[in-house]
Amino acid sequence: MIIAAAMAASVALAGAVSPAAFAADLKIGLAADVSSLDPHYLNIAPNISFASHLFDALVHIDANGHLIPGLAVSWKAVDATTWEFKLRRGVKFHDGSELTAEDVIFSLDRPATLTNSPGPFTSYTKQIISKQAVDSYTIRLKTAKPYGPLPLDVSSIFIVSKKASLHATTDDFNSGKALIGTGPFKFISFKRGDSIQVARNDSYWGEKAAWDKVTFRIITSGAPRVAALLAGDVDAIDGVPPADIAKLKTNAKFKLEQKISWRTLFWELDQQARVSPYITDKAGKPLAVNPLRDVRVRQAISKAINRKALTERTLEGLAVPASNIVAPGILGYNDSLQVEAYDPEGAKKLLAAAGYPNGFALTLHGPNNRYINDEQVVQTVAQFLSKVGIQAKVETLPLAAYFPKASKGDFSVALLGWGTLATDFGLRTLTGTPNPDTGWGSWNWGKYSNPALDELVQSSLSSVDEAKREDFAKKAAALALKDYALIPLHHQYATWALRKGIKYAARTDEFTFAHQFKPE
Repeated sequence: MIIAAAMAASVALAGAVSPAAFAADLKIGLAADVSSLDPHYLNIAPNISFASHLFDALVHIDANGHLIPGLAVSWKAVDATTWEFKLRRGVKFHDGSELTAEDVIFSLDRPATLTNSPGPFTSYTKQIISKQAVDSYTIRLKTAKPYGPLPLDVSSIFIVSKKASLHATTDDFNSGKALIGTGPFKFISFKRGDSIQVARNDSYWGEKAAWDKVTFRIITSGAPRVAALLAGDVDAIDGVPPADIAKLKTNAKFKLEQKISWRTLFWELDQQARVSPYITDKAGKPLAVNPLRDVRVRQAISKAINRKALTERTLEGLAVPASNIVAPGILGYNDSLQVEAYDPEGAKKLLAAAGYPNGFALTLHGPNNRYINDEQVVQTVAQFLSKVGIQAKVETLPLAAYFPKASKGDFSVALLGWGTLATDFGLRTLTGTPNPDTGWGSWNWGKYSNPALDELVQSSLSSVDEAKREDFAKKAAALALKDYALIPLHHQYATWALRKGIKYAARTDEFTFAHQFKPE
């Protein structure tokens, strides 16, 4: 059943492009399903990407992962624990009402009220202990401790109309009843698991979209998504399957847009003082001591991996070797860190020094439907490890089964991917000593802990001076990787395929924004 809202009257495509030469409607095939239209309900990338069409945040992110003005034209640290945001004047919601500080404060409060959220946005708001509307266009946000990343945090909180959302439920957003934002498009319809339609917001405060109407088709399987593009059923697709890239490159009717993604693929290692569940001697007997707690063993695993061969062959050139846990250009990326050299002999020596001259056996786990050629990546790394004496089995699972097990620490060595716009954010989440009260280590499923690293990360997060923050973040990255808190593998490329006649600036965050597609 299609849930529909009244569609705003469309206008002709602006500019000099002839309507006969270029249609004013755009159709996009999305690789990931959009499960909720409530912008504060479920904190996952597909939902956030789509919400950006209907709503704005105080701070936006450009295609390279840098902060730019959104509904806030400027922001500054008034003191070590107070941030001030100046709002853009004259911004209208889709119902014609004007944006004020009251709407912003309501929107920052709302995520905490959604207690049934399976993936809450409260990690972005919990640092804020008070909110003050200085006037209709100025707000001040107070934190308990100095906290530098607050502008980045609020880039993930979409601003809704208090009037339209005060008593609205998530179902009201999904039905379209409460979908009143300030974004570049207005809602038309939502057919769950199939399609979403939006119309251009001609009163948008920023650059107007080139399209009267946009239809997003949810096509999660790669082959049907490419087939829809080739047949002309859609104008563009994201998440291009690696096997189809060469074919599309040589087809004159289409073109590709690519960019190194913010997503880093890495191995998470069980570092708990326990008998690790998938590590044994070569006869199959569980080892009494977890070898992954020894930094020499972790380093040996890293040295055993030929990242150049992995990215060029297994990943078909759709990734680059990683030396950091964040992609190049991201805050805190440390240029002094080098990609681990492939050194199987050095790996054997490290294993021997750690007390494993004959190696041991383990199972590598990974998903088989989440990352580019993920199952093949796991198999390739298993082959590399076998060459240094680590007898590696492979077990891959669909994402829906894999993540719940990985999050409970059920695996010894698990392939994961993480995207972030700041090194200190990533380290807090991936390597911070787990603490449910503070949110540290929420993805540190191997239970790594290093108080010295935690201190550096905290110093970075506490720096409201950007230069000092970046310096601490780089030092933290160096320490984490020297200790092999995790083992970085590669940064993926994000790839879009478009029919000729339109263009798109590929984004580091992998988001697909219809308003950033342009006619050529």
